[in-house]
Amino acid sequence: MNAPGKQADGVSVGPPLWLLAELTYRCPLQCPYCSNPLDFSSADQELTTEQWVDVLRQGRTMGAAQLGFSGGEPLVRQDLSELISEARHLGYYSNLITSGLGLNADKVEAFAEAGLDHIQVSFQASDPELNNAVAGSRKAFDQKLAMARAVKEAGYPMVLNFVIHRHNIHQMNDIIALCDKLGADYVELATCQYYGWAFKNREGLMPSRAQLEKAEAEVNAYRARLLDAGSAMKLIFVTPDYYEERPKACMNGWGSLFLTVAPDGTALPCHSARILPIDFPNVTEMSMKDIWYNSPGFNHYRGDSWMPEPCRSCDEKGKDFGGCRCQAYMLTGNADNADPVCGKSPHHDRILSARRAADHATAGIEELTFRNAENSRLFFRS
Repeated sequence: MNAPGKQADGVSVGPPLWLLAELTYRCPLQCPYCSNPLDFSSADQELTTEQWVDVLRQGRTMGAAQLGFSGGEPLVRQDLSELISEARHLGYYSNLITSGLGLNADKVEAFAEAGLDHIQVSFQASDPELNNAVAGSRKAFDQKLAMARAVKEAGYPMVLNFVIHRHNIHQMNDIIALCDKLGADYVELATCQYYGWAFKNREGLMPSRAQLEKAEAEVNAYRARLLDAGSAMKLIFVTPDYYEERPKACMNGWGSLFLTVAPDGTALPCHSARILPIDFPNVTEMSMKDIWYNSPGFNHYRGDSWMPEPCRSCDEKGKDFGGCRCQAYMLTGNADNADPVCGKSPHHDRILSARRAADHATAGIEELTFRNAENSRLFFRS
């Protein structure tokens, strides 16, 4: 067994500082860009309250300080207040990532009393019709507005998230204006990243370069207006990987800072990694300390000894760690390959092809494959 702090080839391994608890894959929405696995309907096992409490305790003992409650929709778990209270007792800074559906003012207050530090509410668009069409729910927009206000009234910072794609990117000014009107403190304009259901729907979601450049210019112009007006609202614009020439330092490096626990207890170095042909351990069968430091799954892509060319001899490998293993797998069929986003990758043409396709895409919202149990079962059977 490797001693904690060292990986098999001698690379130093620190503790996991960020723990993501994916409490459930259940969700009332059907967003076609959901990061949950396509076959989520076959993963019907969820950790019990006691098992989740044990996960939180083990993570904190290891050094984790940030905790995210995610899903699916974590509000469908009836034990959420109990888990929040335990997180507070253990000393985590805790964050709830929610669609807002299933939330109400009483729950917001209860979560505050239990010790929740932060709530992020997601939107799909700046108007009810488009928001509800993308979410697959007729009541989603009004509920989100009400819950964003309730979060603010409870004394939380208002943190809003919009996933940006070709069907709402034209609304950029309206989206920011809505956030400004609501009194948002932080707004994440997260252009769609193509994992899970988003990868399945990429041709119908990916904006053209012209759309992206126009949207980014609008964000920068709005930032200037906010500054002139003395507004403290922060706009965070996230560019899609597909329009970069160098890959991101995915999760700050494999098994470096982030530890995700899926609803069934599978431990992952990122929330998308279960698509990879790697046998990841489960917290019901191994301690989290052993998982983090010693399991083959978490050591698989640590360091750089696994890297093929051109990554191995690249002078930027210490910055991007070879890029995203999930992206390499989805686009090339081999997770060992250089991330095709990189202009040096022999598979970069697949990114260029996707960009060209985005310039001519015509698919409407009704043609997207929505994230629901029926579609998931179809993927699972195939």
